[in-house]
Amino acid sequence: MKAILVGTDHDLEAALDGQGVETVAIDGAATRDSLLAAGVESADVLIVTDVGESTAIPIAREANPDVRIVVYSPESMPEFVRGQVDLAVAPGVLEPDVVAEELAGAGA
Repeated sequence: MKAILVGTDHDLEAALDGQGVETVAIDGAATRDSLLAAGVESADVLIVTDVGESTAIPIAREANPDVRIVVYSPESMPEFVRGQVDLAVAPGVLEPDVVAEELAGAGA
């Protein structure tokens, strides 16, 4: 399974790695170029932990209509992406290890 992580949630990144998930992190701006360089076209899941980078969601969906989109943030996501998100979870509700285990177990 391949996951692209947009944002700087290193706990979630480590938890995904611990589950054997191939993880590519984009710590800067999630542009079309950076998403394509990260391999969004073949990714199973895009995880957005910084809602300020929510424009990554429609870009990823356009490049890979089958990518599963997860928002893992305590902040509310912008209205313009809500219909494109498959799962939204607040870190206070589920710990990174639980989210990683569920994503890895589901095969995204």
